[in-house]
Amino acid sequence: MSTPYAFVIHEQPPAVVLDDGQQTREISPLWLRERTQASDQLEAMTRQRLFDSHAIDAALTLESASRVDEQHVALAFSDGHRETYDLRVLADELDDAAAIFPAAEPWDASLDQARVRFDWRRVLKEPAYFRDSLDAYLRYGYLILYGVPTDPERILQVGSHYGYVKETNFGRYFEVYSRPSGNDLAYRSVALGPHTDNPYRNPVPGIQLLHCLVNETSGGLSTLADSLKVLERLRREEPEGYALLKTTPVRFRFVDAGTELVTQRTMIQTDDDGHPTGVHYSPRLDALPLLSDAQTRQFHRARQRLGELLADPTYEARFTLDAGELMLFDNSRVLHGRTSYDPSEGQRHLQGCYLDTDGPRERFASLLKHHESIEEVA
Repeated sequence: MSTPYAFVIHEQPPAVVLDDGQQTREISPLWLRERTQASDQLEAMTRQRLFDSHAIDAALTLESASRVDEQHVALAFSDGHRETYDLRVLADELDDAAAIFPAAEPWDASLDQARVRFDWRRVLKEPAYFRDSLDAYLRYGYLILYGVPTDPERILQVGSHYGYVKETNFGRYFEVYSRPSGNDLAYRSVALGPHTDNPYRNPVPGIQLLHCLVNETSGGLSTLADSLKVLERLRREEPEGYALLKTTPVRFRFVDAGTELVTQRTMIQTDDDGHPTGVHYSPRLDALPLLSDAQTRQFHRARQRLGELLADPTYEARFTLDAGELMLFDNSRVLHGRTSYDPSEGQRHLQGCYLDTDGPRERFASLLKHHESIEEVA
């Protein structure tokens, strides 16, 4: 537990007061009642409530409070419920649930690539090593697996190991090689600037995998850039334009012979507290929003600068993705691209697929829980 919470118990009038080291505040009886730990109130395995907490009387009061020992307090409520609470459990409730996960660490081109490279064969066999790879993904937004067999559809096995494969109009997985009739520029040999995939879709695919089956070309280098690092600089340089990108929805549109997908969303993606978590960025698919002329120019300058920074060698990791290597990356946080290549040099064939965002976090939490169980037994 990262925050030193302390609980002060008042018997008259009954109250539970929280001291977080900076301020004190009384905890509402409603908050306490909802967080019951009683076995007849919670289902044992799922820890889901056996009662409707929304139906608790809004006028609920605390009728008595007395400390049992340093870690326990006996509470009685006006609805007749009586219980001895473990204060350590309440403290865990107060801690941010995300605290069990590694915090995102913005990076630039100087990042040591050894931190994000993992042997797929060991990932399959060693839970602790698998957990290390998940830790790297959650910190940096991507990882590269090597030693991945190049047989068809192996990407689905890798995807299922890290999360849940998401089917789209491209199928469960898609092929990436030069073909003139392809319905996306990814299926040409031209250079692709940094972008996120499918910003026109709702929801946007959370994670992308690209698995190299064959690479006989000298070009076609893969590129990755961390939007979190780039946005730090954009906010300093263009604060007003940054605010527009964060708050003004733009239209993203995809059209081919059989599909048309359109949605509106802001270019900068944020969490509930307004902190950036990534971007929706694809210059081939977006359209300027209708603003005043002055704001339109400001918006455009900000997105122009965003594109420049994403392609700046200071922020861009550039490397060859060889046969048997697979990169897995957060589709909103880490933008990907590639340099052009000459298909006459030889074959370049990748397969790709998408995962839902929550997969790696679920896998990490499960492995952490399993590790803690083993430690407890030991």
